[in-house]
Amino acid sequence: MKIIALAALAVSVVASPLWAEGDIDAGKKAFGKCKSCHSVIAPDGAVLEKGGKTGPNLFAVVGSPAASKDFKYSKTLKAAAEAGLIWDEAALAAYVADPRGYLKELGTDGKTKMTFKLKKGGADVAAFLASLAPAPEVEVEVEADGAAEATTD
Repeated sequence: MKIIALAALAVSVVASPLWAEGDIDAGKKAFGKCKSCHSVIAPDGAVLEKGGKTGPNLFAVVGSPAASKDFKYSKTLKAAAEAGLIWDEAALAAYVADPRGYLKELGTDGKTKMTFKLKKGGADVAAFLASLAPAPEVEVEVEADGAAEATTD
């Protein structure tokens, strides 16, 4: 099962630049639907997008390993992160369109705390979030058992 999940992650990472084509302005507007749970706050405390605290702060989420923000994530999302899931624009767009379905495609049970589905505009929201902060540098290490571990610098 882990091999299938890792293969799916590898394919999504390699193909991501081909899929990610969002409109930043449309994404800013669509992010209004996300604000009930999420905010975007820079490390210096600057509030880029005021929103709720039910979900994690989405500052620099694009380019970050999944489940790497200060938040209590589901075991499933933590497992996907341990398998090497990095939020690039394409992965984030697919996740917000159907969070449970996306996680199931990675070979997990699909359990997530995010129940909202952004049916349209996921690529736009991902492009908008990417425009707010530079992607962190991510280093991926492959362990002897084949598991991937991502860390940010």
